[in-house]
Amino acid sequence: MKKYLLPTLTISVLLLGLLVGNAVSNKANAQRFVIRNGQIVQQPENKINQLLQLLEHVYVEPVNVDSITDEAMAELVQKLDPHSSYIPKKDLEMVNSELSASFSGIGVQFNIQSDTVRIVAVIAGGPSEGVGVMAGDCIVEVNDTAFTGKKINNEKVMHTLRGEKGTTVKIGVRRAGEEETLYFTITRGDIPVHSVDAKFIAETPKTKKKVGFVRVNKFGEGTYDEFIGALNELKNKGAESYIIDLRENSGGFMQEAIKMANEFLASGDLIVYAQGRAYPRMESFANGGGRFKKVPLVVLIDDFSASASEIFAGAMQDNDRATIVGRRSFGKGLVQQQMPFEDGSAVRLTVARYYIPSGRCIQKPYKMGGKEDYDKDLWERFEHGEDFTADSIHYEDTTVYLTKNGRVVHGGGGIMPDIFVGRDTTLYTKYFNRVANRAYTYQFAFRYTDRHRKELAGYKDWQSLEKHLRAAGWLPEFVGFCKEKGVEPVEEDIRKSQPLIERLVNAYIVRNMLGDEGFFPLFERDDDITKRALLFIDEQH
Repeated sequence: MKKYLLPTLTISVLLLGLLVGNAVSNKANAQRFVIRNGQIVQQPENKINQLLQLLEHVYVEPVNVDSITDEAMAELVQKLDPHSSYIPKKDLEMVNSELSASFSGIGVQFNIQSDTVRIVAVIAGGPSEGVGVMAGDCIVEVNDTAFTGKKINNEKVMHTLRGEKGTTVKIGVRRAGEEETLYFTITRGDIPVHSVDAKFIAETPKTKKKVGFVRVNKFGEGTYDEFIGALNELKNKGAESYIIDLRENSGGFMQEAIKMANEFLASGDLIVYAQGRAYPRMESFANGGGRFKKVPLVVLIDDFSASASEIFAGAMQDNDRATIVGRRSFGKGLVQQQMPFEDGSAVRLTVARYYIPSGRCIQKPYKMGGKEDYDKDLWERFEHGEDFTADSIHYEDTTVYLTKNGRVVHGGGGIMPDIFVGRDTTLYTKYFNRVANRAYTYQFAFRYTDRHRKELAGYKDWQSLEKHLRAAGWLPEFVGFCKEKGVEPVEEDIRKSQPLIERLVNAYIVRNMLGDEGFFPLFERDDDITKRALLFIDEQH
């Protein structure tokens, strides 16, 4: 029986292959034909596919078709709206990780100074802390290969240090006080990606009421859970009202913003709806189960608050649930859906527009294929004075929109705050602009921290550390540092901008030692928008 079994199986497999192949061929052929006026006519293959096949098989020189395809796809998508995008396979993992709850890596925060990777902070409980890597270390080697020079950039560092969980990477670091390079072999592990930068108790200026301040930097996986945890923590510390800071939050997952908004709204309140040509209308309503429906609430926005940030802020404004403080938001009201391709790349395609409860679509005007002009919008707003006075803002949509209680609100691009706070440039000088724009305040803070790390480590809270820094008299050293970098001192400018310089440098040094939990309470204490929000809470509640 065995001698007949193998030929029989072989014939069966061949027949099956012929049948499957014939079926696939018939299906493919069927897709190439369409019925028009009762007649079957051949449907020509897509011209792009035809051209790529010609390049691959006929062109005089060998061609990297995959590379050309990526370039062509990116160019094609650029002809659409400003927010649709093509993501090549090599970039997809990095792009997706921006909104994920975690990624695998070695657990450090870094910056690049003088072509050298400098570790700013080591994540507590992460792989690097476990082997002895320290803040202030400079990475000079990776896997026994030099890792310095002008070709080092943020993307290369992240690509090199991130990797699959359980894999190892060997780094060599130079450390202050050590003559020789120190080597560490680190096993990559899961590194959490936090959406809440800071949560702390602030006080109103007059009545000293406790206000819970929560800063959300994006809407990613797990943002809602992290956010609600922050609210509960501050509630337990005595918070009577809350400030939700969404400045510079460019958005993310819409569903996370919807869940956050639900915590503050009454049952049946509309949060957002979206609809598109092939995207059926989707509506989201509050279910009434929110735990913070009655607490006084203020939301902070600025020019860089976009997308999901505007959904949250718009739902609060249109339902008359919160007071919006700050400056006009970015104006992104388009919904993207990410669709993968078989080669591992993907396209994020705009499929709908979203609308906030008053019926406003907050997407600012754009032209198809006009991304370059679209990207100039914020600069043009600045030049027109929109960052300084509310009267400078022009609304292209003249439709009258009403909130739940009948207040008039504007459409046509972004969310206009209820309380506008313009930029205060009275302390700005040419000297300050030069040193701040070149990040010398940040770089000096890192160098100062590195040189005084043992001394600064004795301060365990931002209040005592800031008091020490105010008495340290580091300003002449800073001026000398900037002179080394090519910025000549201007005594009058330095005297005028001294409060700004001290605020930035002290806050950066505190961050280097105590992290964001120390940085934000200090930085926000003197912030104009935050101070106006606290004053409003004092006046109203």
